[in-house]
Amino acid sequence: MPLLMEDLRKHFPALTSSIYLNTASNGVIPKPVIEWRRQHDLDLMHHASVFRDKHKTHIEQIRKTVAGFFDASAEETALVPNFSFGINTVLDGLPEGQKILLLKNDYPSVNWPVETRDFDVCYAKIDENLERNIEEAVARHRPDIFMFSIVQWLNGIKIDFEFLKQLKSYHPNLLLIADGTQYLGTENFSFAESAIDVLGASAYKWLTAGYGNGLFMVKEAARERIFPKTIGFNSAERFESLATETAFMKHFEPGHQDTLNYGSLEQALLFQENLGREDLYQKIASLSAKAKERFAEMDLLGNDTLLREKHASIYNLKGDKALFQKLQHNNVISSLRGSGIRVSFHYYNTEDELEKLVEILS
Repeated sequence: MPLLMEDLRKHFPALTSSIYLNTASNGVIPKPVIEWRRQHDLDLMHHASVFRDKHKTHIEQIRKTVAGFFDASAEETALVPNFSFGINTVLDGLPEGQKILLLKNDYPSVNWPVETRDFDVCYAKIDENLERNIEEAVARHRPDIFMFSIVQWLNGIKIDFEFLKQLKSYHPNLLLIADGTQYLGTENFSFAESAIDVLGASAYKWLTAGYGNGLFMVKEAARERIFPKTIGFNSAERFESLATETAFMKHFEPGHQDTLNYGSLEQALLFQENLGREDLYQKIASLSAKAKERFAEMDLLGNDTLLREKHASIYNLKGDKALFQKLQHNNVISSLRGSGIRVSFHYYNTEDELEKLVEILS
């Protein structure tokens, strides 16, 4: 039986006080995750080190849940505090002077760590011809690595996964490193079947897991080209282990792992599973398609969005600060981004909220 929207929304108290269209900034944490967190901290308070004695087993259980959710193996999955920590670990493990292709105006946490290191950097433009621009840039510059966001933070442009497979087949040595922060949690994703070699994400947006947790997945072939330097005692398998015996993925986990924050990620994934992710993702796709249609009718979208067949559920609407303030006054939570107003729709949003937004914008 399909889940009724009122039954779903009862898990998100924040939705009662506003029209929340800002998941691209911060996903709303569901009540069951908060309740689990509360119990976790009570257990830590009452039992201290006895509670932490089980933390390694707990972390491995979380890792398996995360890996399974994205069709990866536990051996290629690391739990990290955020995307930035993980990507800096990756980049510090790459030989200097590598040629890296970036997307111009991609998210700063993707581009800045590359631009501030000793890499040879080239760019492709983000517009309605994104894939063609990338293809031309690869042919012209012959990069070693292409690093990109799967979904663009400013306007929701989503890269075509079939294109990435084609790109990889033509350029098998091109290392594909992706940020999935604005993507994971919006549709089914298989790391195993994708062309992506390295995928990282923070989980506080579409995965609704709160802050301080994220994930990195690295395919076996990519590990032959990355030599991470990050290390700590938690990287060791046993007390007797040597630093040189550290497994590749354990370089991403050098210190004590936080069962509260990583456990929150697991609970958020289980929450989606329990509600039925296929239904949730269908809600997102349906609402996003309706939103695009309504915004197009009102001439609120640029060609970079209008002329693309597939798009994420993030839209940058034509509008200024005055319009943004009007939305705020009408209790619509959105973000000023780039030259417009960014709105984003998750599975907990409704068609009624979309129509109310359209009414305010009219």
